[in-house]
Amino acid sequence: MNILLTAATPGEIQITREYLAEKMYYPKNCNTGILITGAGLLNTAYALTRYLSKTKPGIVIQAGIGGSLHPLYPPGSVVVIGEEVMGDLGVEEGNGFSDIFDLNLAEENIFPFSGKMLINPHRQVLEKIKLPAVRGVSINEITTGATRMQQLIEKYGVMIESMEGAALHYVCLQEAVPFIQLRSVSNFVGERDKTKWRMREAVDHLNRELILLIHQFLS
Repeated sequence: MNILLTAATPGEIQITREYLAEKMYYPKNCNTGILITGAGLLNTAYALTRYLSKTKPGIVIQAGIGGSLHPLYPPGSVVVIGEEVMGDLGVEEGNGFSDIFDLNLAEENIFPFSGKMLINPHRQVLEKIKLPAVRGVSINEITTGATRMQQLIEKYGVMIESMEGAALHYVCLQEAVPFIQLRSVSNFVGERDKTKWRMREAVDHLNRELILLIHQFLS
């Protein structure tokens, strides 16, 4: 199994990279590639598409930090994203948000979308991961306001926010490459007091689960 491990920033997966370099035994015909895309949907979409145009791994694993919109997933939690939605592509008007599907600029059930969602169809893969499978939302601007948070929760039923997840789902669905999105929670969305964030713990927990997952695929 050839694996592509991707993250927005080097620090999110540095522990795993060091582990792979120093300790990992690779079975014959197995390999783990690394792709650092940069932050945000555009960077991720471009970097991942460019990579997949030249090399098709057996699976792509995106690992990163995210914010939680639900008390069930406090800082330190690690989840796998079963389905992802784009949360800021549209228009804010009145007291609500209309996305591109509401505006009839796109059809919500035309591939790769299903009911506005970018769903990971590889259920057998997800079921092997002993982590909660939740719905994520991707945004280009980190959410800070209570009203905007409530819009996202009520409109989409999302639990985890990131800036790259939808790009992973969109590109891998289009390219027919299996994928997994791992997210570790560093903070509750809207919490701007960074003394309450648990970034170090989130990174440690993310890499612990990531190393276990890589072992599972390479064993």
